[in-house]
Amino acid sequence: MAKTPASFTAAELRDLVSQSLWRLRTQGELPTGETRALLGDSSALPRTSVTLDDLETIEGRKLPVTEGAIITPAARDRARELGIDLVTTTPMAGESKLSPAEESLVASLADQLARDLSGSSADELTCSCRTECLTKCPQRIVLIAEAGADRIGINGSAPPLDDGIAPLIDHTLLRADATEAQIKQLCREAAEYGFASVCIHPYYVPLAADLLREAEVDVCTVVGFPLGANRTETKAAEAAQAVADGATEIDMVINVGALKSARYDWARHDIECVVQASHPDAIVKVILETALLTDDEKIIACELTRDAGAEFVKTSTGFGPGGATTDDVALMRRTVGSGMGVKASGGIGDRQKAAEMIAAGATRIGASAGVRIVRGL
Repeated sequence: MAKTPASFTAAELRDLVSQSLWRLRTQGELPTGETRALLGDSSALPRTSVTLDDLETIEGRKLPVTEGAIITPAARDRARELGIDLVTTTPMAGESKLSPAEESLVASLADQLARDLSGSSADELTCSCRTECLTKCPQRIVLIAEAGADRIGINGSAPPLDDGIAPLIDHTLLRADATEAQIKQLCREAAEYGFASVCIHPYYVPLAADLLREAEVDVCTVVGFPLGANRTETKAAEAAQAVADGATEIDMVINVGALKSARYDWARHDIECVVQASHPDAIVKVILETALLTDDEKIIACELTRDAGAEFVKTSTGFGPGGATTDDVALMRRTVGSGMGVKASGGIGDRQKAAEMIAAGATRIGASAGVRIVRGL
């Protein structure tokens, strides 16, 4: 259920617009064309990513970049050839990631949206939740206390936040000791909160498909999990059986060894066979296990996945040496463009981490902490 205009606070509306603008910038889509004229020159601002095109347009011998900026290997080599120094800057605490012109644009857009939606300015928007200030509007608690209140009555529960994050979550339980009772609970939660899917082992697919037959929740399972080193025929058979059992989403693990051995044709063939075994009844997400790959290998894996016809690239199994990072998500998004999904998974245990992944370009979140995330914890 979408938020009503009256349920947005000024801070939430500005944060929403700011996050959207930041996401566009992170994906390399700002500033170009009309937006360049609107936002002015941002060449002096630290870059969040650097590509070959960026290097051809800068003036001078220094290019400021943010800490943790995504710099493609080709761009780093080209910068060295051109004698361009990539200077890392660390923002001060509380410093905005946006330029002053972008901050001004955010304020103007937020105010105009507020007027269009409710007839009030952003600063005049009132809250309709009444009793959920602590979980939804902590800044208002501070203002109330500063005004002289020495006691504040609130609803002590943490209800789900109605902001659209639930339909992006694959509610996941892939532990080896997962029980039938736990899978049933997972399915109940997915139906209650409106998650995108439940992500479970193949053994439990028939049970989940039966439990969720009346719910708008997909059944996702894993193939070649967690190492990706099965023979291709085995992976394709796993996928076909899972689809026959009721799975509508297949998360397969790429053949990491083939990829790292530069056996790209084989790695792509591996994906293609699973795609053929799954389509048209199920979509395919390809797990790259990014913690094991170099940036070059991540880019190549994304391109192989796209060429093989899968619908998503996914960061991690959750059983590897590391989980999802915003840098990896942004790199994957830049590589596949807007035509594919990007799933962030592994180590996403709270709402803040999930929001960071979405801002970096993720369109799906794989997490066992789905309920915690939607409750804003």
